[in-house]
Amino acid sequence: MAQLKDDCFAFVGGLVPLPQALETLLARVTPVAETEEAPLSLALGRTLAADVIALRDVPPHDNSAVDGYAVCFADVKTDGETALPVTGRVAAGHPLDRPAGRGEAIRIFTGAPIPAGDLDTVYMEEDVRAAGDRAYFPPGLKKGSNLRKRAEDIKAGTVILARGRRLKPHDLGVAASVGRAALPVFRRLKAAVFSTGDEVRDPGAAKGIDQGCIFDANRFAIIGLLKGLGCEVSDLGILPDREDAIRAALVRVAPAHDLLVTSGGVSAGEEDHVKAALEGEGGTIHLWRLAIKPGRPVAFGTLRGAAFVGLPGNPVAAMATFMRIARPMILRLGGANGTETEPLRYRVKADFSHGKKAGRREWVRARLVPAENGAPMARKTRGSGSGILTSMTAADGLVELSEAVEDVAAGDEVDFLPFAELLA
Repeated sequence: MAQLKDDCFAFVGGLVPLPQALETLLARVTPVAETEEAPLSLALGRTLAADVIALRDVPPHDNSAVDGYAVCFADVKTDGETALPVTGRVAAGHPLDRPAGRGEAIRIFTGAPIPAGDLDTVYMEEDVRAAGDRAYFPPGLKKGSNLRKRAEDIKAGTVILARGRRLKPHDLGVAASVGRAALPVFRRLKAAVFSTGDEVRDPGAAKGIDQGCIFDANRFAIIGLLKGLGCEVSDLGILPDREDAIRAALVRVAPAHDLLVTSGGVSAGEEDHVKAALEGEGGTIHLWRLAIKPGRPVAFGTLRGAAFVGLPGNPVAAMATFMRIARPMILRLGGANGTETEPLRYRVKADFSHGKKAGRREWVRARLVPAENGAPMARKTRGSGSGILTSMTAADGLVELSEAVEDVAAGDEVDFLPFAELLA
């Protein structure tokens, strides 16, 4: 089972900066132990459980990069045209059945192996004048031109894909190029998701328009986020605001899942029963006092071997904290290495002004627009409240303002985290 050490959230004192919280969390996460072999056709997005070592060179032989003629460079004159007899033909998959030597040219096609012997340069066919069984070569070509050397891409015995890497389409191509039909991967995390609240309704429910009721947006967003990380998701639906009902659901699903995720219900209010339910069944929950906006409260804990993530109830806060806190933790639980858990960020200029408290990490929803010089700049979306979910659909990503920043002026450089980095 994937696990979090019970003391990994034991922060004391005031608000904890996000970097310290993430460092502590990721250092104490134990990935799932189970692995399996996944065929290449089903391995996309999976996390490698072992290094992949090349058992052959790529390319496996010297070969031609173009359609043309293979010659020995020493045969070609430097001050005029050179005539050579064309004595053979080589195509990909059809090598020459003999060595080739000085004084001859071999017709060759892209990808075809260079014949054994003295040939070391390939002329493009459009640069060669052919007449009958002879070809005429101009001077000026460099030795080794248009020839791809054996192992210039991959050398046998080297690690081509490292343990903990989340497999992308080009990784599958690299694995296939060395003959691997399947790869060792960590099994998928099993996550259970639920919402709580007597006022929450499923979309399309007949009572959805009752006064004081809302449709459950968070659960569907969270399920989408988890599936984007490759999790197998069990949807527990909406649980009533009763401790006994929440306890019964947690006890039922915790043993069969690596991760329990909810939003709302983890504050200290009278109707927030999740914390009491978890602790009543022997679990632990730690409300992180993080110096972030949006995002409080965020809760992480454990119950019977499963990790617990309690996200804020406001939808923007739930998504932002999932992307920047829960996401790296979940990836680590699934076996991903450190380079996979931290998203890439890009420095762009701000097209807005913004003030914030020092000592707090803050995320501003923004979309990229072109500046006058064509360079991208971040423009803040309309609506900054943590309940304005449409501000996420209007955005391309998050501007992340560090603890040291107090004011942003138009034209300042800021860190931009595109959703493409945060949603997968």
